[in-house]
Order: sequence, then C-alpha cells, then structure tokens
Amino acid sequence: MVLPREPSRPAGVGEPAGPPGLVRVLVVDNDILHARTVGEGLGRMGYQCVVAGSGSEGARKIEQEAFDVVVTDLMMNDVGGLQILERARRAAPETEVIVVTGHGTVPSAVAAMQQGAFTYLQKPLDLGQLRAAVEKASEGARLKRQNVELNRRLDEKFGFEGVVGSSPQMLALIDRLKRIAPTDATVLIQGETGTGKELVAQAIHQNSSRKSKPFVALNCGALSENILESELFGHVKGAFTDASSDRVGKFEYANGGTLFLDEVGDMPPATQIKLLRVLESGQITRVGSNATVQVNVRLLSATNRNLEEAIAAGGFRSDLYHRLKVVTIAIPPLRERSADIPLLIEHFVRQFARRHAKTIKGMSPAARMRLGAYAWPGNVRQLRNVIESMVVVDCDEMLDVDDLPVEIEPAAAGAAPEQPGSLVGLVGRPLEEIERLFIGETLKLTGGNREQAAEMLGIGERTLYRKIKEFQLS
Repeated sequence: MVLPREPSRPAGVGEPAGPPGLVRVLVVDNDILHARTVGEGLGRMGYQCVVAGSGSEGARKIEQEAFDVVVTDLMMNDVGGLQILERARRAAPETEVIVVTGHGTVPSAVAAMQQGAFTYLQKPLDLGQLRAAVEKASEGARLKRQNVELNRRLDEKFGFEGVVGSSPQMLALIDRLKRIAPTDATVLIQGETGTGKELVAQAIHQNSSRKSKPFVALNCGALSENILESELFGHVKGAFTDASSDRVGKFEYANGGTLFLDEVGDMPPATQIKLLRVLESGQITRVGSNATVQVNVRLLSATNRNLEEAIAAGGFRSDLYHRLKVVTIAIPPLRERSADIPLLIEHFVRQFARRHAKTIKGMSPAARMRLGAYAWPGNVRQLRNVIESMVVVDCDEMLDVDDLPVEIEPAAAGAAPEQPGSLVGLVGRPLEEIERLFIGETLKLTGGNREQAAEMLGIGERTLYRKIKEFQLS
C-alpha cells in the first residue's frame, strides 16, 4: 500500500520544524516500494532514513548500526515485527519502535505495546499521522539518551569508578562497597578529615536500589541542637520564634532514598535519643507537633572521631552506636596508600583541566616526586585542592614544581637535607647502592608502575627494566 501524497503547498508555509539530520530512522517492510515511500516521506521532514526490504535485513541493520526510531511492519515473511521490536530494544534500550500493520487486531496491538512499542499504526498510513508519531518517538529517544548519559555521569562521579585507587587497601574497600551497596543496612563510615567519606556514601547510594530517590547530606557538627533537630525532623508553624511556616526535615525529604549524616559523633545527646527512636520505629515527629510521620530512609553516617572513646567518656550513646554500625567502613588515610597518589594525580588533572578549560600536557617527574613524598595531613581533599591550584596557575601546559603551592615545601615533604634518611645519610655511600635505593623507592611510590617510575627517574623503560633485574628489585 502506497502512502498518499500530501497536497502541495508553498515552500515554508506550514512546514513542521524538522528534527536535525542526526536523528536516524530505520524503515522495515516486506513491501520495498512501501518502505521506500515511507523513507522518502520522512526524509523530506529532515530525518536520516535507512530502508530494509525484509525482517531479516532489518534485524541485521539493527545489529550493525544505531537508530533512534524504527518503523517496522508487524506481519513479515521471515522475521516479524515483534522480533524486530525485541532486537531493537536489546541492541539499544533508548531506541523507540513504531509498529505498522495492515492486519490490525486488538491482540497484536496489545502484544506490541506490552513489549515496549512506542505506538501502533494501521495501514493505509496517513503521512501526517506517521510524521507526528516519528517526531514524538524521536523526542522520546532523545530524552532516554539524556537519562542514560546523566546516569553514566553520575556513575562516573559517584559510582565505584569515582573511588580512585589501586592499592590493596582501596581494592579491598571497593570490594566491600560492592557487597554493601545493594542492601539496606545502616553503614558507619570512619576516616580522617578529607579521606572522602561523603564520596563513599554517594557511591553506596548510587549503586543501590534507591539510586533514583534523593541522596541528602547533613553535617551534624556545624549546627546547634535546636537547628539540627529542625533540619532532621522538620517543624510546624509556631514551634519556635522564627517558625513562620511548616517545614519538611531531611528525613521526610529523603523518603525512599538515603540520608547521610556527616560528623555524627558531634551530635548533641538529646538529638541522639531522638535519632535512636527514628531508627527503631521508622517514624519521625516534627518539632512542635505530636503527629508521627512514617519514613523509609537508609541511614549512612560518618565520623572522624573514635566513637568507642566517646562512649567511654559519656559523650555518645552506646545503643545508638550499635544501631549506626551494622556495617563499618574504614577509609585509610592517604599517607597509608601512597601507591594511589599517581592515579589520583591523573584523575584530578583531567578533572580540573576540563573544569577550567586548560590544556595540560603532563606533570614533570620532579613535581610528581614532590607530591609523592608529601605527608598529606589533609588527605585526598588536600591533594585535590593542590592539583586544582597547580592547574589554575600553570602557564606553560606542563605542571612543574614552580606550580606547587607554598605548603608543599621540600622540608614538609621530608626531603630537606637535615631530615633523617635524606642526602646527608647518603653521602659517602656507593653510587650503586644509592641508585638501587632511589629506583626501589620510586617503584614503591608508583605502586610498581614501571612506566611512571621511568618517567619520574628520567630514564627509558628498558633501562629501568634492566636495572630492576640488576638490583633484583621486585
């Protein structure tokens, strides 16, 4: 059945705002003339159309190429329209499929829609109706792609890939996160300031069944008792002097999702009691109200304090502690996983080069050595800030010691001549022994990465390999 032609009209009058040519449409029909007519009609609207004269040919094209919309006949001799629908959905879930048939029955229409067809049209096709359907389908495909891209970016930022590290400590941590994330267990995250406790909490949420619901973070150490309770549980109008209206608290706002309480060790005793009641009952009561509200929230908390010592001193409740630490995660400080420093450097250089629109070709071995030898009292957060500073102030596209902030001094890095184990201790020793020491320490610094070690030492990889064998370095 050939599509009817639309009446001619002056160019530019009543023309739809056609989609960009980047939108690709596959037309599949046993009747090749009909398929070509459909393709031509959609092509005049601005779509890039590909035509297949059989179901098997359409299936091959779906496997080989990417399409935004597939328009397929339902009844075909070899591979039917429902099979085309299934293959298109499997190859690219964001692709929308429009099913067309001259054998319109209610059961076939229901089957097509249940399997994910965007819409269902009957022959003879009305060209205007088909164009409208393809336009809506292409918009749906675009929104799906945007959602996929958003999730990809979230996974990159907050997924396990965002927890950067290849040291044994970090590999063990990531493995533990993968086992914890799918559950609903409360988690206590412990670590020094700057180790990335909130990043770990976000990674847990992003890899859980709650990822489509809110992730809400609150720093308990930055608020007074009254404000903290209002932030957690909300309040009703008139509950206190400035309560001019009802307010939803973080527990209600995070309903269905995850609530992250940072610095939970600084929570006032009275608030600890109320938090314990919420964990036991799953209900909150707004400040100034007697009515309870049921909430479904996964609680993650973090602290840099030793809560067992706080319990012994009377500053933290033992029963709350055990409710918070169903699972415990300990993040090691950066000084205990120096092998991760090169990976973190590369990660942050790429991140801040993009953010500040700077071209950075690399980092000098001297600067890498300085960063690798520094103690990092501020942990990963401090390293992140240092790399951003270097990227911002750099003017020659190569990060070097002249780009280092003043806090990263040789003395602070343990490299001053008067420090133990420095050059003073090496004077008078055989050059071979010194060379072996420096190569060994550089390999430790790079986590055994020979390419990075060779770059830092200013020698070729083959030379380094020969030296490793010569000095019997593992």
